[in-house]
Formats: sequence, structure tokens, C-alpha cells
Amino acid sequence: MKAIGYQKTGPIEADNSLFEFEAAEPELKDHDLLVEVRGISVNPVDTKIRTLRQPEDGPEILGWDAAGIVRAVGSAVSRFQVGDEVFYAGDVTRAGTNAEFHAVDERIVGRKPKSLGFAEAAGFPLTSITAWELLFESLAVGEGQGAGQSLLVIGGAGGVGSMLIQLAKKLTQLKVIATASRPETIAWVKKMGADEVINHRESLVEQMKKLGLQPRYVASLTATEEHFPAIVELIQPRGRLALIDDPKGLDVNSMKPKALSLSWEYMFARSMFQMEDIESQHHLLNRVSSMVDAGELLSTVTNNLGTLSVERLKEAHLQQESGRVIGKNVLNGFGV
Repeated sequence: MKAIGYQKTGPIEADNSLFEFEAAEPELKDHDLLVEVRGISVNPVDTKIRTLRQPEDGPEILGWDAAGIVRAVGSAVSRFQVGDEVFYAGDVTRAGTNAEFHAVDERIVGRKPKSLGFAEAAGFPLTSITAWELLFESLAVGEGQGAGQSLLVIGGAGGVGSMLIQLAKKLTQLKVIATASRPETIAWVKKMGADEVINHRESLVEQMKKLGLQPRYVASLTATEEHFPAIVELIQPRGRLALIDDPKGLDVNSMKPKALSLSWEYMFARSMFQMEDIESQHHLLNRVSSMVDAGELLSTVTNNLGTLSVERLKEAHLQQESGRVIGKNVLNGFGV
């Protein structure tokens, strides 16, 4: 089968940073689906792995978001059958989705929204799972709860921020404040449902004071190291901070006087460690799919770069690394 991958870590501008090659069709484990990939999206994890994880045995296939059609099933599969249309974010310890076919554990797969095409559906899984787990597990907000409390989302215009704002507004009673710094990103987070917008290039503390708000919950999705002192100052005592980026160092002792809680969200933990509740991602993706089809969630896809190729995938990586992507970039699968 055709696939796109990388052999050496390094900048996307380097020769052969990504290249097409022939790969063996995946062998299925008991719970696996063999999916014909019809759409993929690009996430920060793709670019991080390309620059940090050196392949040991031949080229590594990137990509951890896909939508497609089930073409074969493993011996223990019970949730799907051949011909089903699915979407999912995959497992970072296995080969990625930038290929004609992909093997994935059915327990982290959901049914594709009927109202969306494959490429647009591929823009949902990773960000939806991350936002859902961050909101309901890391921050421990109860569904339908949060009245009188607020959530600050730092980096609201990205893929995760776009989903987090929507889920918080649809499924909780929280007041949502999002950060954005450009006219287009400010307009975007308002479209996603943010109640207030502040500029992360200015003092977060002063802007929150002007709004008269002291959030109990903070989701730091980017530049956590830069904003950490302000977060500790502006958050309520016994508040909760959740993050998804990779700060080099945080003064966590500064959180003690307010008895703050700190949690990372990493959506691949369940598949990486084969956690007992791994199937929770199957259920939440089905919930997201139903919400999309009911018109309760807006698509966060802002750009379809066309049919999957080395050149177009490189462009998607370049845009992702620029830090200026609004929502999600997607591509159609090979030959679509």
C-alpha cells in the first residue's frame, strides 16, 4: 500500500523530510479494524514526533486522525463490521494514518458523523477526545455543572481550544473566557461560543480583573511556561489547571498557597497503557458524532489542502509549525 512517512528527524524543509513509499498492509490484532483511509487531519503531535522520535526500523508513518471505511475486522471485534464508516485518533505507539490502509483498535473508534464527509470528519477525533477528557476528567467538571463558575481557555482558536469552548458551552454551565490575539482568531473563538475574549499577548491578570472574573478552571493549551505565573495569580484558591503542551519547567511550589491542582491531559494514555477503561473513547466519539449530526457542534475544519501527497502534507506540517493555524487542516485520503 502507499504511505507517507519519514526516516530522519529534522526540519520539514529538509530534503526527504517526508516521502512516499510502499508499505506492507497492516496485520490485524484481535480487536483491530482494517480501515481504508478516506480523510486525515494534521495535529501538533505529528510535527513533534517527526522532529523528536528517530525511527529505528525503516520509515515511520505519521498521522493520528482519520476517517474511513472498515474493510476487515479482527477475531474479537464486536462493535463494527465491514462497510461501516468510522473516525478515530489512533494510537501513537503504532503506525499512523498517512497511508491507504490503517489498523486501529475498535475500542478507540467511533462511528463517523453521517452529516460530514470523510476529510471533515477526520478533523474531529483527536481534538474532541482531548477536550472532552480535559474538561470532564482533568478539570473534573461535572456534566451539567459549573453554574456561577468560569473557565479560562488559553489558546482558544486552535483545534483543541475550538472543541473545548463548544463542549463547555453545550454540556456545562460554565462561563467561558478564551484568549486570542488577532482579529480572525477573536472572531473564531466567538463563533465557537466564548462568552468573553482576552488577549494572551497582554496581561491576563489585568484583563481578568477588568472582567471582574476569577476562574476556578484554567485550560492552558499553549505557552504554559510563559503564562504560568499569571495563571497562579488569577485562578481561584483550590482551582484546577490542566495543560496539554510541554513546558520545560514550572514552579509548582507557587501553587501550594492556593492549594491548586495541576493535571496533564494526554489522550493517547489510554491506548498506550491499554487502560481498563480504554473503551470510554469509543463512547465519547459516538457521543460527539451524534452531537455533530444534531447540529450541536460546529466543524472546526478551516482548510482542506486536497488529496494526500508529500507536497500537501509538507504544507500542512509547515502551517502547523507556524503556530497560526485556526481550527484544523485536513486532507483527503490517497486517490480520493
